Amino acid sequence: MTSATLHDDFVVFDHVQKSYDGTSLVVKDLNLKIGKGEFLTMLGPSGSGKTTCLMMLAGFETATHGEIRLEGRNINLVPPHKRGIGMVFQNYALFPHMTVGENLAFPLEVRGMGKDERETKIKRALDMVQMGAFANRRPAQLSGGQQQRIALARALVFDPALVLMDEPLGALDKQLREHMQFEIKHLHESLGITVVYVTHDQGEALTMSDRVAVFNDGRIQQLAPPADLYERPENSFVAQFIGENNKLQGVIEELDGGRAVVRLATGELIDATAVNIREKGQQTLVSIRPERVEFKPELMPPGAHMLDAEVLEVIYMGDILRTRMRVAGTDDFVLKCRNTLGQTRFAAGERIRVGWHPEDARALDVI
Repeated sequence: MTSATLHDDFVVFDHVQKSYDGTSLVVKDLNLKIGKGEFLTMLGPSGSGKTTCLMMLAGFETATHGEIRLEGRNINLVPPHKRGIGMVFQNYALFPHMTVGENLAFPLEVRGMGKDERETKIKRALDMVQMGAFANRRPAQLSGGQQQRIALARALVFDPALVLMDEPLGALDKQLREHMQFEIKHLHESLGITVVYVTHDQGEALTMSDRVAVFNDGRIQQLAPPADLYERPENSFVAQFIGENNKLQGVIEELDGGRAVVRLATGELIDATAVNIREKGQQTLVSIRPERVEFKPELMPPGAHMLDAEVLEVIYMGDILRTRMRVAGTDDFVLKCRNTLGQTRFAAGERIRVGWHPEDARALDVI
């Protein structure tokens, strides 16, 4: 995706709100632009509003306030079948009494497409998802992964410019889910379609997306490419929701532009990047990713802070060694190391020193 493409107003949510009871808002003043050809993921916990946004875009829910536009056209009152949008659900939503070929033919017949053109498009769509030999099977004769491939092919068969996916891989086992993530991403890239994807799985969102919109309490907390979201969370909710995160409580001792000196609960002073910090004396959570924590002084830059740590447990995770420690008053401080030949392995009760580059510490607002 180029930056120019991302600014195309292909899909626009303009001051969109949604309430089911006329009082409480499930979606609160959503403003979002999605570029043509973009893969945008709506990520958030249950009840955060992400699925409601997708259903409003699909036409299965109606916005209480605001406007939703597709290619410049207001689609608030356009019924779902006239929006020209492909849809993939978690439960596949295949017709059980139809063969695979008949399932794919259905959206083409609705559009009045002739038999020869239907057959060409069905074959092409099945080949796209490596299911060309299954046209005469019924859904009950397929595995979960195969059914999801067919559901994906049905969403793509009529060449939609926009495809919506609602937790499409949630019912699959971990290995198959990871495999399908790459397949969907490769299809998106090869076809050039726009995809709006809903999930609560942060790994899925980081793996597949051009940009991720993190939802909480009906609002977008941060909208950014995956690397920015992970490396530079803009508030404590995003930092805690995206990836594993060490959190140290403290108070802002000094504030100078984008830098802060934080006094931890146990009295130590550390440097950090200030994010949404307004004044000295403010309570803060300092966030440090576990893989950025070091225990070898020679790897620390000059002036870096090293803190005392007590090893509480070591968990072997195959490719990763995960060490949980007591640091600066918290028992949930984690160090992650790659399981390489000769890597140091700690034992419970061992006392060590840990530290990190100052730029890897972020002083965040407390929610």
